[in-house]
Amino acid sequence: MGQGQRGKGAAMKPHSPSCDRNRDPILAVLRAHFGERRRVLEIGSGTGQHAVYFAAAMPWLSWQCSDRAEYLPGIALWLDEAALPNTPPAVELDVASPRWPGEADEVRFDAAFSANSLHIMGWAQVEAFFRGLDRVLAADATLAVYGPFNYRGEFSSDSNREFDAWLKARDPQSGVRDFEAVDALAAAIGLRLLADEAMPANNRCLVWRRSPPHNG
Repeated sequence: MGQGQRGKGAAMKPHSPSCDRNRDPILAVLRAHFGERRRVLEIGSGTGQHAVYFAAAMPWLSWQCSDRAEYLPGIALWLDEAALPNTPPAVELDVASPRWPGEADEVRFDAAFSANSLHIMGWAQVEAFFRGLDRVLAADATLAVYGPFNYRGEFSSDSNREFDAWLKARDPQSGVRDFEAVDALAAAIGLRLLADEAMPANNRCLVWRRSPPHNG
C-alpha cells in the first residue's frame, strides 16, 4: 500500500510497488471481461500506474481515471508521460459527492474498475460508491473490484487479519470488507457476480455484470 516516487526534479511521479506486483494478474481478469467494453471509469486511480498499464494493454478501451483532488497531479504525470490516445485527463471524484462525473453524459460508462479502495473507505463511503455507480453505469455494464475480502465473516488469511488491524488503528472506519455485504450492495443496483478470482497476497478480483431491465 505504501507509495514512493520516481523521477527527477520537482515533478516526481508517485509510485506504488504493489501496483507493479498485481497488475498482470488483474489484467488477465480484465481482458476476460472487458473485451467488449468501450468506456471504463476507474474509481480511486491512486498513482495512475494501473491506468497507463491497462490502457496500453487494452487500446480498445477509453480509460477514465478519477480520484480525489490531491491525487490528480500525480495521475497526470503518469498519463502525460505515457501519452496514450485512450486516457483522457483524470477527473475529480469523491465517492460521497452528490454528483459524479459522467452523470450528464448521453453515453454512460459500460465498465468500471477499482483497486484497493473499499477497505480504505468507511462503510458509508462504500455504500456511496455503489449509489454513484448506479447513476453512471450503463444497463449492461461490468464492474471489477480488486482487494482483500472476508467470507462468511472470517478472514481468509492471517495477513489479512493483521492488515485489518493496521487499517483500523489508522482509521476505525476502514477495514477489510465482507464479501457478502459488498455483493448485496452490488445486487441492489442490478449487478450479478460473474467471477471471484484469487489474486496475489490473499486478494481477490470480483467481477459483476449488470442485467438490462426487462420490459413487460
